[in-house]
Amino acid sequence: MIIWLASYPKSGNTFVRAFLSAYYFSENGEFDFSQISKIDQFPHEKYFKKKVNSINEASKQWVPIQKEINKDRKIRFFKTHSFLGNYQGNQFTSPETTLGAIYIVRDPRNVLSSLKNHYSFDDNDALKMIKDKTRSLMSNNGSHASLTYISSWAENYLSWFNNNQFRRLFVKYEDLISNKYETFRDIIVFTNTLMNRVEGVNKSKLQKAIETTNFDVLKKREMNEAFDGSESSFKSWRKFHSENKNLFFNLGPENNWKKILNSEISKEIEISFEKEMKQLGYL
Repeated sequence: MIIWLASYPKSGNTFVRAFLSAYYFSENGEFDFSQISKIDQFPHEKYFKKKVNSINEASKQWVPIQKEINKDRKIRFFKTHSFLGNYQGNQFTSPETTLGAIYIVRDPRNVLSSLKNHYSFDDNDALKMIKDKTRSLMSNNGSHASLTYISSWAENYLSWFNNNQFRRLFVKYEDLISNKYETFRDIIVFTNTLMNRVEGVNKSKLQKAIETTNFDVLKKREMNEAFDGSESSFKSWRKFHSENKNLFFNLGPENNWKKILNSEISKEIEISFEKEMKQLGYL
C-alpha cells in the first residue's frame, strides 16, 4: 500500500522526503542523498510498461499501475504534486491502493517567490501558474507518462483536505522551520500508526534525521553532490546544473515574500486565495 507525500510544488515536499528517507532508510538517522531514491515519484514513466501516446491514456493507467505496485503487499512512500481527484474522467488514486497521506502546505506568497527562482519566472508568470486550475507538469522529455495534474495552489490543497477516503496528516511548511522536533515527531507517529508499527519514536534517530536534513546542510550538499529534486535518483551534478542554473535548495526559511514580492502581486494572491489562507492562518 502507498503512503503519499503530497504538496503543491515548492512547498517543502522534498524537505520532508529527505527527512523520512533518513529516518526510515538509514541505521542511525543520518541523511544521504542516495537514500532519497527510496521515496520515488509518481506519476513517472518508469512505471509504464509501454509508451503512452496521450495524457488521457496515461491517466487511465494511474490506478491500475498502483494496484500492480501493491501486489507484493509492501508499504511504500511516494512523492507527488498531483491534484487528488478526477482528471479527464480518471482518478489519481483510490482507497484500494492508498494507506494514507502526508500533505505539506505553504503560504502561497512564499510558494510564488520560490516558483520564480525554480522556473526562472517573473512575477506574472508565477502568479499565472499558481492560480491556474488547469495546470499540469511534465518532464523535459515530454513523456505523457510523466504528466502530473497539479491544478492551482488552492485546488491542490482542497483536493487533499476535502478527501476523507483515507487518513491524512496536514503539515504546514512554516512549522517544519519553527517547530522542527515536534512537527517531525508527529509525522513519524502518524506514519508508524499507518504501518501498524508498535515501537515508539526513536528519539536519537529523529534528532539525527532533523540535524542532517537541516536546510543549510541540504543546500551545501546540493552544491557538492549529485541531486535533482524533480527525480527519484542521482544525476551527475554537472548535468543537472547545466539544465537548471538555479539551486533546488535556494532560500528556504529565508524566503520572505514581504521582502521579495511587490504589493500588487501579494494582494492578488490574498484576494484569490482569501478563504484558504484564512483557514490556514496565513491571513
